[in-house]
Amino acid sequence: MKRLAIITARGGSKRIPRKNIKEFCGKPIIAYSIEAALGSGVFDTVMVSTDDEEIAAIGKKYGAEVPFYRSEATANDYATTTDVLMEVIDEYEKLGEHYDMACCIYPTAPFVSADRLKEAMDKLADSDADSLIPVVGFSYPPQRAMVIEDGSLVFKYDEYLTTRSQDLEKQYHDAGQFYAFRTDSLKKNGNLLKGHILPLILEELEVQDIDTLVDWKLAELKYNLINDTE
Repeated sequence: MKRLAIITARGGSKRIPRKNIKEFCGKPIIAYSIEAALGSGVFDTVMVSTDDEEIAAIGKKYGAEVPFYRSEATANDYATTTDVLMEVIDEYEKLGEHYDMACCIYPTAPFVSADRLKEAMDKLADSDADSLIPVVGFSYPPQRAMVIEDGSLVFKYDEYLTTRSQDLEKQYHDAGQFYAFRTDSLKKNGNLLKGHILPLILEELEVQDIDTLVDWKLAELKYNLINDTE
C-alpha cells in the first residue's frame, strides 16, 4: 500500500507575506512539516505542491520532492485544497505512480509531529474509513455563544441558557494541520470532508491557527513552551 505526503504551499500568501517559508523559531516554517513527514517513516514519497521556485528550492533542501509545479488553475486564490490534491494525484498517475493513501499536510503546521502522522496513517489503514482529520475541542462550549443584535448581546441558543457546562455535548473543530485519506475515496467523494471520517483528537497545546502576525508570535511562544527552548 503506497503512501504519499503532499505539503501544499503556494506562493501567494496575502495576510502574512511569504508565509509558507517565513522563518519560525530558526528555520522556514515549511521545514517542520517536511521533517515530520520524513521522520514518520510511513510515506513512500514526501512532496511539496507549489507554484513558487523559492518554495520549491527550500522544499528540496529539507528533503522533499518537487516533481512538477502547480497549474495556474490550482495556484490562484479560488482553488480548493481538494483541487490541489486531485491535481497532484493525477500528475503522479501520469508518471505511472499510483498511491493508495495520502496525507495533505499544511506548510504552516509546526506542531505536527512524526508520531502523530504515523498514528494517523496507521489508524486509517486499519479501518474502513475514507479519511481521518485531527480535531481539537472548543475551549468554551459553542452552545453558549452570543451574538450582537442592535448593539445588545443575545444568546444564540436559548435552549442552553441554564444548562450546566459539564452537561453540554463536547464539540470539536478541525485542527488545521493535516488530512489523511484514501485516494480512491477522494476521487469518489470529491471532497475531503465527505464520507466516513475518523477523528484524531489533539490537545489544545498542540494546535495554533496562524493567520496573522499575532498568531505567529503566539505559535512561536507555544512552540518554545512545548520544546522548552526559551
